[in-house]
Amino acid sequence: MTRPTGRALRLTVFIGESDTWHHKPLYSEIVHRAHTAGLAGASVFRGIEGFGASSLIHTSRLLSLSEDLPIAVVIVDAEPRVRAFLPQLDELVTEGLVTLDDCEVIRYSGRDGTPGTTDTKGKKPL
Repeated sequence: MTRPTGRALRLTVFIGESDTWHHKPLYSEIVHRAHTAGLAGASVFRGIEGFGASSLIHTSRLLSLSEDLPIAVVIVDAEPRVRAFLPQLDELVTEGLVTLDDCEVIRYSGRDGTPGTTDTKGKKPL
């Protein structure tokens, strides 16, 4: 096991698959803005079943409700960088849930496995 690389903040945005921003998927806009903001990374996860504030269950098992499955966008970076990104989410997310969790980064490295390297755009890891 590698030694910890430090404390971080995990930002999770729970939205619906059909949520859009200017006719594009909302999750895609969040990922692109996170990238532009220089955050360490973002991942989108598609749920197979869930419900939110509407209490309507969306599931991939029923064709009639499968068009708005749950989506989670997860971003992990240093706390100041994540908090600086929050105003953009205020603009984008009109329905959904946004959570922040403290976490500990154990390993963060590029494709070559070398910690502390920068990517092609010169972004540094946590």
